[in-house]
Amino acid sequence: MSDSLVVCEVDPELKEKLRKFRFRKETDNAAIIMKVDKDRQMVVLEEEFQNISPEELKMELPERQPRFVVYSYKYVHGDGRVSYPLCFIFSSPVGCKPEQQMMYAGSKNRLVQTAELTKVFEIRTTEDLTETWLKEKLSFFR
Repeated sequence: MSDSLVVCEVDPELKEKLRKFRFRKETDNAAIIMKVDKDRQMVVLEEEFQNISPEELKMELPERQPRFVVYSYKYVHGDGRVSYPLCFIFSSPVGCKPEQQMMYAGSKNRLVQTAELTKVFEIRTTEDLTETWLKEKLSFFR
């Protein structure tokens, strides 16, 4: 593997938090925001939110730094059914440092596998994160 691609480990405490989050019983939207700790070369918890809309979540993401988000979203289908998909959102804004981009990009797949997520999306600007965008992405998963 090349020296330039850094794959960060997932903090053991974060792994446990993600496991619990996966099986949460609450029916509101919730999010876990994660960042890469460059010194420890580890993906760590940055912040947790309960009852947060996509629009509120977008305000919590830095505009010039990448972040990983696991988002539990109350999704009302066209036929009235309700589901609570877990979405992995990689916020990789245009204009952040190439070194940072590579650390996040190199660590993304390991984090997705650790969290056992299948709904994986990427945004290049925090402005893209809206309820309309999320519903459009989720409409591909029936």
